[in-house]
Amino acid sequence: MQTPDTVYKITSRAAFDAARAAGQFPQMPIDLKDGFVHFSTAAQLAETLKLHFAGQRDLVVFAVATRDLGPALRWEPSRGGQLFPHLYGPLDCALVEAATPAPLGADGVPQLGELPP
Repeated sequence: MQTPDTVYKITSRAAFDAARAAGQFPQMPIDLKDGFVHFSTAAQLAETLKLHFAGQRDLVVFAVATRDLGPALRWEPSRGGQLFPHLYGPLDCALVEAATPAPLGADGVPQLGELPP
């Protein structure tokens, strides 16, 4: 697998705004439970939104360059054996390159607009 240049995190707007103000992204409940920060590749985002965020409003998808995460970023098998990016360590908000809203669609699944680079 060729490592993509960018990985993406989905979170609520409230958590995103609070993290930006604090300077560090707090791990979400699923991250705390699993012991790492969950990311997705661009190709994995739509299914992640459908499976884990259906019905949730006011979400944000933000981008982080994989080169900035260093060796704390690991690629591990998850859903269907796909390799997912997992960050074992803190996420500095200064690494967030861009963010975009993921509004709830008519089908109850958050929709991706144009992804941040």
